[in-house]
Order: sequence, then C-alpha cells, then structure tokens
Amino acid sequence: MTETMRAVVVKKPGNASGLAIDTVPKPSPKDDELLVKIHSFALNRMDILQRDQHYPVPKGVSDILGVEFAGIVEEIGPKVERFKKGDRVFGLVYGGAYAEYTTISERMAMSIPEQFTFQQAAAIPEVWFTAYQALFLVNNLTEGEDVLIHAGASGVGLSAIQLARKAKAKNIIVTAGHEDKLAFCKSLGATHGINYKKEDFQEKVQDITNGKGVNAIVDFIGAGYWDKNLASLAVDGRMVLLAFLQGAVLEKSNMAPILLKRLKIQGSTLRSRSLEYQIVLRNHIEKEVLPGLVDGSLKLIIDKEFGWTDIVDAHRYMESNQSMGKIVVTVTK
Repeated sequence: MTETMRAVVVKKPGNASGLAIDTVPKPSPKDDELLVKIHSFALNRMDILQRDQHYPVPKGVSDILGVEFAGIVEEIGPKVERFKKGDRVFGLVYGGAYAEYTTISERMAMSIPEQFTFQQAAAIPEVWFTAYQALFLVNNLTEGEDVLIHAGASGVGLSAIQLARKAKAKNIIVTAGHEDKLAFCKSLGATHGINYKKEDFQEKVQDITNGKGVNAIVDFIGAGYWDKNLASLAVDGRMVLLAFLQGAVLEKSNMAPILLKRLKIQGSTLRSRSLEYQIVLRNHIEKEVLPGLVDGSLKLIIDKEFGWTDIVDAHRYMESNQSMGKIVVTVTK
C-alpha cells in the first residue's frame, strides 16, 4: 500500500484560489537520497507561473510546487554517508517542496547552521543560488566592475546586491518602482537606486558611469527593457536574462550593439540545470555564502511568514509585489 502525505496541490489553475491542501503519495528516497520531513518552505515567482500552467517543469520532476525547503531527515538511502536521521537540513530541489515530505540528493542537501531557524534556512537556497550563478558563473563579475541589477528589491536582487558588494564591484546600480525599496537596496550595499517609474534607467546609467556603461546586467524584465539594456552595457558587457516579466517577444530591435560592443547575452534557468551543475553551485554557496549569512556580513531577508493553511493568502501577497525579501511558509499540523 502506498504511503501518503499532505501537500499543496493546484486544484484549478489560473489564480491563487485554486490552491488547496490534499493527500498525495509520499516519496521514497533513492540510494543516495534523504527523505526530509519539511518544516518550512519558501515561495518563488516560478511557483505562480507553474500554478497557472505557464512554467513547464523538467521531465520526471514532481508536479507539486516549490523548490526550496528546510526540515529534518526522516530516512536515508543505503548509500548516504554524510547525513543521518534527525539531522536538520535545507536545500534546493527540482520540485515538491510544498509538502510534508520531499527527497533530495545528499550531495545537494546542506546542514542548517545552529544559529538558524527552519524558516531562515528555507529562505536561503533559490535566491542565493540564482544570484551567485547570475553574477559569477554567467556574468563573471570581478572587482572594480559596474553592475546593473533590475528588480533590486526582489529576493534575488537583494542577494545579488550583497554578493556584488562582497566582490567589491564599483557601481552597484539597482532599479525598483518605489523609493522605500530603493532605500532598502542602498542599505544593503547598492550605490545607486533608479526609480523606473520616474527616471530613464538608460540615461541614469550613462550618467553614473560617465558614458561607459555597466560591465554586467542581471535582468528579469525581458522585451520591455531589451533596447535600453543593450544601450546600458559597456564594450564587452555581459547580460544574463532570468525572466521575462514584460514579455519575451521583440517586435522590433536594433541588434547592432551586440556586434559593435562585443556583448555577451545568456539566458539561465537554474531549475533546468543538471544535478552535477547544481552540486557545483551548492558547494560555492556552502563555502562562500553561508559563512557570511552566519556571521551577519550577508543579510538574510525574510519579508513575511505564513502557515501553509494560508497558502492562498501567501500567493496573493507575492502577486501584490509588496514584498522586499522572501516569503516563507511553515507546514502546520
């Protein structure tokens, strides 16, 4: 007889009201996997897209929402060497985190530092993995360079600001639509904030960099910012596209800057990466990011917490664009 658990399921795609807690099959760990009883999980924009059937999950992945969690090891596969039952762990998975249980490769799991709560640990993986990958594995940001980070007050944006500061970037320029969000970004290390509702970020970038442009851009906007992004990049500039919040289709564009300025543009979705790639990234996070979160030199930003019976409200809050930082949900009885 198949064991069961509770999970958040999509009863009706299209909006948050279609989410509900239901009974589903409980996963079993493979030889090198941990079965983790989830205490908390965190929300991400991709969850909304997946909920509304606009985000195809990788083949063979659980159709349950959620990619990051924190909890306690309930069971281990026969080849697991690094963890034991009862260990507190957190990590990034391909899916299935909105549930009472999930499985994770022991090579992807990380021990929760004793100073951290489950809620804090659950808020780490997706934003810090994504920000680190965007800045260093894709954009190769180095000391003294200038970077433009769109959606600066998003979870990834706030993490990217701090990592750029840690890497000693020169000008860390962010965009946001509210002055309080820009002020918060500056408190974490942004050197310049641009209110995209009031200012032309292309003009501001040129002013800040004395006409040179930035060396790297982290973009979530897509088509709506395409031309201005190209104009904002310096010679040999790099841009990573992480989302298309204003569309993925260009009606008309001048591609000449890509050739003339030798620009490098790359899209990246972390969820589609191989396990081996994610393990390399996980090791960077454990060695280069986690110590900073523990000693406080890097700030872990949680905006709001919910119980999972309020998952509809949690999704609606994320969709309201009010948050600055992570939204964390705790699995309650």
